[in-house]
This record gives sequence, C-alpha cells and structure tokens, in this order.
Amino acid sequence: MHTAHVPLAASEVDWTALRNFAALRGQLRVSFGPRCNIACWFCHNEGDVPPPLTRVDRSRQPRPRGLGVDGYLTLITALMEAGLKRVYFTGGEPLASPLARPVLEQLPKPGPDVSYTLITNGTGVRTHRSWLSKTPLDKVKVSLHYFSDESLRAIAGTRIGINTVLDGIEVAREIFERVELNTLLQKENAHEVRQILDFALERRMPVQFIELVGTDFNKGRASSAVSAEEIIAYLRSLTSDEHTEVAGVGQGRRVFRVDGVEVDVIHRNLGRHHVGQCGSCPLRAKCVEGFWALRIDHDGGVQPCLLREDLRMEAKDLLADRALFAEAVARHITSFTEGTL
Repeated sequence: MHTAHVPLAASEVDWTALRNFAALRGQLRVSFGPRCNIACWFCHNEGDVPPPLTRVDRSRQPRPRGLGVDGYLTLITALMEAGLKRVYFTGGEPLASPLARPVLEQLPKPGPDVSYTLITNGTGVRTHRSWLSKTPLDKVKVSLHYFSDESLRAIAGTRIGINTVLDGIEVAREIFERVELNTLLQKENAHEVRQILDFALERRMPVQFIELVGTDFNKGRASSAVSAEEIIAYLRSLTSDEHTEVAGVGQGRRVFRVDGVEVDVIHRNLGRHHVGQCGSCPLRAKCVEGFWALRIDHDGGVQPCLLREDLRMEAKDLLADRALFAEAVARHITSFTEGTL
C-alpha cells in the first residue's frame, strides 16, 4: 500500500484549501474503529476493511489501532482550531468502541456554528444513554436501512431484532434535540422505504435516502443498488416544496419538505464537488462522493477520499505538536485540491 507523506520543511503554510473546505461546510469524520455488532453488506468502514469481509475471511483484518483518547482529542482540537466546524463520529459502530465515552465526554466546548454528530446503528443507545446525555453532542444520525427483522437480517447479518433499533431511536429522541435518519436504497429494503418515510414523518424526524456508492468492498452485491427515482416520484406526490442543492462540497441532493419535515435524497444525477486530484482519478466515473469529508481513522490516518486509500496521509507521529499536525493536514489538502498529491 502506498501512503502519501507530506513534506514538513516548507517555511509557509497555505491554509486556503482547508479553510475553503471548512467554509463550504465540509465534514470532519472521525472513526473510532472498525468494531461493530452488525455487518451490513455495503459497509465501507470509512475506507478500512469492514466487518462483513472479516467475518468471511479472517485474514482480511482492518489496520491496528494507533490512536488513544489523547490522540483523538488532539487531532479534533487541532482541526477545529484550523476552522473545521462539522464533526461526525463514526465506526464501525462508534458505541462499540471503549474510546467513545472518554473522547465524547472531553470534546472541546463547541463554539458558534460548531456541531458534533454521532452516527450510529441505534442498537446501543439505550445501554449508553446515561453518559451520552452528558456529552456536547447536538445531533444523532441513526442508520435505518431496514424496517423488519427479515430485512435487518438480510442486510446486516444479525439476529438483533428491529425493535432494538427502533427503541434506540426513541431513546435518542429523549436525549437529543435533533435526531435524523439515513437509509441506503437497495433491493433488500425497497418494499419498506415508504414505511421508513412514514415512520420519520410521524415523528417529525429529518430523513435522508442515499444511492449506493460503489466500492471494492461491496462490488460483489452491486446489483442490489437501486435508483432514487421511485422515492423522488413518491415525494413529489406528497409535496411541491422541492429544491436542489449542488453548491458547497459533497454530493448533489434533492431536498423536499413534507409538512415541514426535511427529506433529502442523495442523487447521483445532480453531480458532486470535484477538485484537482479528481480530474485524473480512475474512479471518477463511478464516484458520487466528491470531496466532502476529511476522514480520520483509528490509526491516525488522514484521507480526503473514501475510494482512494493511496491518498491517505499517516499522521499519528505528528500528534505531539498540535500546530505541526494541523499544518501537515493543510499541506495535504492543498496538494489534493491542486492535483499534485
């Protein structure tokens, strides 16, 4: 595996690309690691080896952990000081990690426009509710790709029941002011998409429907991907309040408001934000991501693109100096956007 390294000898740091990314509401996605109590077939594990592959082939293991609590807090603080304001905590399943609690409890106090979001499958929310309620998290996003025991088993390979997931959503709503849902559109849940939408609308929860992003990890079941056209047509039968968003970073999306509740659809036909490095990328034709998230993995790697592990920067050795780490990331993102990485 090729790992990109950033020269640190430059006398001046150009912060423009990183700050522009932050100004366009780019995400900092912080993974607590690959551990998960379920194994969704489409999981990309933020670019690491996902649980479904490890289950069937023990030789395929994710990279070892290189970050501890202090390392996570250092990198989060450094990048927030550099201007990033939208921090998302992922996994695997973040609540399966023993580092989730100490990190989330000690996050920097959020300033203006800063948001902390937990992305979870919902199954552990009740177990962890006592300490979750004391964190500065202001949003929880629950992945709800199923609406029955049968579809949950088919998609996630688990015997956990759907009621555990739905209960976790209700507990999250008791704790947090904002709870959102996201659903990946696929053949396995196509018959339940309207039920998921109704569930969200009844509780006035925003919900996002997402077309599959193809990766090497899920190519074996790529035929499960379905278009968003059907749910878009149905939403248009419910409301005329629709607009598209293609500005900023990330995927283009269609945004509907149904009785005041936001429903958005990540739709590949709307394009995405590509930067310099993307121009010659061999994966661009199938990419619906664009540069919308700066990903930090549990081994201290920094990666601007889900599909290109060769663009990953090894950064954990820089964490002794917070300023040095932030400067290295700024150089990396500048090189990425200029197409010189």
